[in-house]
Amino acid sequence: MINKEEKCRNSDDVVFLEERKTKVHFVDNDLLNSTNPIELNLIGVGGTGSQVLTALARMNHALVELGHAGLSVRLWDDDIITEANLGRQLFAESELGLPKSVTLINRTNRFFITNWKAETQKFKRHSLGKLKNNMQSAIYISCVDNIKSRFEIADILNEFKNMNRGYRNQPKYWMDFGNSQFTGQVILSTIGNIRQPNSEKYETVENLTFVTEEFRELLTQSESKDDTPSCSLAEALKKQDLFINSTLAQIGCSLFWNLFRNGLTKNRGFFLNLKNFNSQPLKL
Repeated sequence: MINKEEKCRNSDDVVFLEERKTKVHFVDNDLLNSTNPIELNLIGVGGTGSQVLTALARMNHALVELGHAGLSVRLWDDDIITEANLGRQLFAESELGLPKSVTLINRTNRFFITNWKAETQKFKRHSLGKLKNNMQSAIYISCVDNIKSRFEIADILNEFKNMNRGYRNQPKYWMDFGNSQFTGQVILSTIGNIRQPNSEKYETVENLTFVTEEFRELLTQSESKDDTPSCSLAEALKKQDLFINSTLAQIGCSLFWNLFRNGLTKNRGFFLNLKNFNSQPLKL
């Protein structure tokens, strides 16, 4: 016979077990079963963005081979290629002076037989405050090098939150890449709430807070003190180590890839320290 004290203790154990359910986020079903290529805005194609673009092209090819509709990428960057970009970023000497976005998109389209688009302008509002054409997409990936650009992106995506849902190409996810000389982070956010299925096994999470809200202090600390353009590779390497961008891009795109392969995630990003070879996942 169970006395009252044992009954209460057992009851507490049940509550404790329920609290220990693993938190997961189920990917929006429209992305997993899309009948059209998923539109994606890639913002910034410097050291990280140029590497992310190649990873997205590989991912698109793999998704199509697996029967998925794949990705349709639009690249945003107003910068041109300089000598300081050679070596650390994916540009050749013959491309000096050309727009970064057009150069990379043309190269990607030729190599992977895609029809992706380039914008030779920044991803920001018109001077009158209106949103530009082609800004809307299901997914946004930002690889920008200053905190101001991140907050401008967040402001635009917050406006999309208030738009009517239910139509194709509704903004759903934002993945932000950021780094200093030896460290970096990748953070996944949802643009509003993503409807989650009922689950007895997991504790589902429908909203992943914007990086600009949850990690405002981190972004400020990791922000480079000197954002003036580098004149040489040697000068650029004082700000960002040679392999920090490519390492960050590969691990970050692996997270993105697994969203489609597994349909859910227990992690919303990670922190990377290349100096001591440490990577720390960011759990939901």
